[in-house]
Amino acid sequence: MKLRMVSCAWLTALISFNSWSATVLTAPPESVSTNDKFVFYQHGYIVEGTNPKPINTKNGWGVYDFPAIKQALADKSYTLIAHHRAKNTDPFAYAYELNQQVRTLVEKGVSARNITLVGFSRGSFIAGVASDKLSDLEINTVILAGCGRLVSSKHTDIKVFGHVLSVYERSDGPQSCAALAKRSTQTRSFNEIMIDTGLEHGAFYKPMNEWVTPVKAWIKAHMGR
Repeated sequence: MKLRMVSCAWLTALISFNSWSATVLTAPPESVSTNDKFVFYQHGYIVEGTNPKPINTKNGWGVYDFPAIKQALADKSYTLIAHHRAKNTDPFAYAYELNQQVRTLVEKGVSARNITLVGFSRGSFIAGVASDKLSDLEINTVILAGCGRLVSSKHTDIKVFGHVLSVYERSDGPQSCAALAKRSTQTRSFNEIMIDTGLEHGAFYKPMNEWVTPVKAWIKAHMGR
């Protein structure tokens, strides 16, 4: 599947900004209906532990506002699941757990095409590994500044499936998912957006409209497809 660079303009036009009364959980619910839609958000490495608002002083990226990001990504059209991982979580073990959670939802009647994985940085790597494990279901995947590791020489076996969106920051170094798109030959679509805030990795530390708006619009546009 060829990667396609897309403009934020058409995505922005699709989004509803109303997230009031949206549901945010830390794990999938026991009871679901066949029409339910779910989005799993995987945070970055810095949040692992007990502090939901850690500060990156090394790179000057500031506060990672996990609670604000959850609030911004939440929407009445789907249930957001955002678990706070323990410190030093093994990404492969967690990807397997995520894989099992998705499969359980599908076994209960939820359509695989109504499930989307979203991850930032380390969370994107987890989402990518989980997508690879879920190749038979073709769920949707959003990769935020996460292709540095996914396209490294150590992980050339990882592929993604379903509809895929990559969003990366221009000032954040080589984060394009072009190499991942090239080897992921069975995706339904693979689009990429480059934002330009000058904030490097820190652009995804807060719910900036530059990435939240197109991500939410893309999620809702591709649910059920």
